Amino acid sequence: MSTRVGPRGGLLGLRGEQRREFLWALFFVSPWAIGFLVFTLGPMLASLYYSFTAFSTVKPPEWIGLANYEKLAGGDKNLSKAILNTLYMVVFGIPVGQTFAFVTALLLNLNVRGIPLYRTLYFLPSIMPLVPVTLVWMWIFNPQLGPVNALISALGFTPPLWLNSPEWSKPTLILLGTWQVGTTTAIYLAGLQGVPHELYEAAWMDGAGPLARLRHITIPAVSPVVAFNTIIGVIYSFQYFTQAYVASSTGASGVQGGVEDSLLFYAVYLYQNAFQFLDMGYASAMAWLLFVIVMAATLLTLYGSARWVYYEVSDK
Repeated sequence: MSTRVGPRGGLLGLRGEQRREFLWALFFVSPWAIGFLVFTLGPMLASLYYSFTAFSTVKPPEWIGLANYEKLAGGDKNLSKAILNTLYMVVFGIPVGQTFAFVTALLLNLNVRGIPLYRTLYFLPSIMPLVPVTLVWMWIFNPQLGPVNALISALGFTPPLWLNSPEWSKPTLILLGTWQVGTTTAIYLAGLQGVPHELYEAAWMDGAGPLARLRHITIPAVSPVVAFNTIIGVIYSFQYFTQAYVASSTGASGVQGGVEDSLLFYAVYLYQNAFQFLDMGYASAMAWLLFVIVMAATLLTLYGSARWVYYEVSDK
């Protein structure tokens, strides 16, 4: 069947029934389109304008040009601390979280009795609210009253101060994050179940052991899933906020940023400038700098993944 294009394009070139279908489609998509324009694109453009102004929310914005970006370039010592803390979570937090999620997915992919129950139990923590979860883990790692330090002391070792120590605060948050990798684990599990069993059978007949099959079949087969989860992890880690905000605000220091600013992440510092110092102009400039950093890190990860990601090629 061939389609004849009329002399006029667009909506005017559609016939009656096609025009009605098109208008109905616009009607159903309009809530999302309006929401995107009003609550996403509009605030983004407003923040871009505010980033070139001095805006304290109580006074009209005053145009100051590139002053906020010049401050970001070298006039803010706290910014360097926030960037280093955030990079710590990216460099160390992502490998730990991804490895834990992948190993968990391997275990949940085993054909054992009761596996649906195990999968449900591993996924449930990922849908729990972050604030109460963080508060519970703060009690678990409490230096004086927490069960973890009580167990370490009972074994005859000196327990760390966890969130109350600048050396242990970020590793504690990374350890906390491994408890809520259910979504990442589910994505890995879906990828593992898509690996053809014929490949494992052929490798087994050739004498390949479990580690060899894991290295030469499983990991290459799920490498696109690894790349996807890594990119999502990079985006999330650069915006790390809730756990650090709750842990530092309700911890021993009582200030956002934790002991010696060890929990002063980029998003936390952005929040401080916007809603505590009421420097919306500078906070907007920080937000756009974060956008550029996340975009560059995502593109770099995507570019680097081309060397180790394998995709199935069809002969057709």
